[in-house]
Amino acid sequence: MQVRTILRILGLLIAVFSVTLLPPAALAYFYEDGGGWAFLSAFVLSLAIGLLIWYPNRDKRQELKTREGFIIVVMFWVVLGSVGAIPFWMPDAYSLSFTDSMFESFSALTTTGATILTGIDELPHAYRFYRQQLQWLGGMGIIVLAVAILPILGIGGIQLYRAEMPGPMKDSKMTPRIADTAKQLWYIYLGITIACALAYWAAGMTPFNAVGHAFSTVAIGGFSTHDASMGYYDNPVIHMICVLFLLIAAVNFALHFAAFPRMYSRRVNGKNERDWSKGSLLTYSRDPEFRALMGIQFALMLVVVLTLVSQRFHPDWSDSLFHGIFQAVSIATTAGFTTESYVTWPLFLPVLLIFASFIGGSAGSTGGGLKVIRVLLLYRQGKREIDRLVHPKGVFTVKWGDKALPDRVVQAVWGFFATYALLFVIIMLLFIATGLDDYSAFGATAATLNNLGPGLGEVASNFTTVSDPGKWIAILSMLFGRLEIFTLLVLFTPAFWKH
Repeated sequence: MQVRTILRILGLLIAVFSVTLLPPAALAYFYEDGGGWAFLSAFVLSLAIGLLIWYPNRDKRQELKTREGFIIVVMFWVVLGSVGAIPFWMPDAYSLSFTDSMFESFSALTTTGATILTGIDELPHAYRFYRQQLQWLGGMGIIVLAVAILPILGIGGIQLYRAEMPGPMKDSKMTPRIADTAKQLWYIYLGITIACALAYWAAGMTPFNAVGHAFSTVAIGGFSTHDASMGYYDNPVIHMICVLFLLIAAVNFALHFAAFPRMYSRRVNGKNERDWSKGSLLTYSRDPEFRALMGIQFALMLVVVLTLVSQRFHPDWSDSLFHGIFQAVSIATTAGFTTESYVTWPLFLPVLLIFASFIGGSAGSTGGGLKVIRVLLLYRQGKREIDRLVHPKGVFTVKWGDKALPDRVVQAVWGFFATYALLFVIIMLLFIATGLDDYSAFGATAATLNNLGPGLGEVASNFTTVSDPGKWIAILSMLFGRLEIFTLLVLFTPAFWKH
């Protein structure tokens, strides 16, 4: 175990992360509404922690093995979630308890979007911006950014990439070099964020709110700079911009990479040459996961809108149309933005939307949940078993596109689903043990394990009424969801620690 190498990387990345505390500090002094001291103090403390961990181990440069990769990924999220809580915990007029600070930080960094805060509109701009920024950093995964700079530090990054990237086919890379892959992911992520912010601004948001909501939209996080979330804006154009970019962010980013023109490097006769790839928008329509994602989203929109219209929940059918479309996409992609309280909707709609969040976005996207590709493979495997019952001597395969998948991939999906179901039951029982009723406990488990945010019952809008033990259970559940269960669970197996 390369303990000192791990400490060196963690220390350096904590020091880099501390720089992200400076923009909120600058906003505090620009708006002069508080928070500046807390963020400057947090910056100094975080930088000191990072340097103290890094300096004694600065000369340790050894290649990471798979085991170290998993440890760094888990430790990185745990450590950064803890360091990210420092500004919330610093003693000032807006300080939170230690548990609440940790909850808010982990919820932001894992892009869950659950909150214990009320009166967000009255918070200083620094705190409001910081919550949004944390979600943006966690959206694609700070580890992916770390992978892009690890080669510069003398550390290979493929183990971190495999541990961090979501989905059952995460071993495939968009480019031959892992550092280039990570950089391309961040270029795409940054480009979509800028486009989203400009669209919000053009639709009527202030620059501060446009950037903040772009951060949480592209991260599919759901935090807002207002208590009323997107309902603060009585503007259908803003709502539809949010829907559009949530759908874009829910798509596998490898598809975005393949679909648009880009410059890439290749080695010819020992020399690096640059060339352009034309890309093709047909890449989207050829991808089975993309087609399934859009099919699920549009079917859900249709059911929600038709139910609201038929029940005459809104006086004007256009309100049912816009609220129905927005809420369906927001909950199903695990963003958690709201334009109104969906838990007051009629019939089965609140539960339907929560169940839709179990599917979530595509693999390789910023969405949570099981991922569309896993649900598709579960369906196809189930269909194969039915076909085998009808034709016992037949030979059936599970295909993805035109290719038959190895049984190892299908088995991994079933293993993930079984582990997810068992973990869901355990976490739900733990929530009940802390005092939540069964309906609220189900909603809290779905909200945290799927990185959704809003739940049902007591946790429909926030987690303020949840006990401190319940909040720590929620933090653990968020980590399991963000790290796709196995990355965290593998650390608890004896075999992992054996040589």
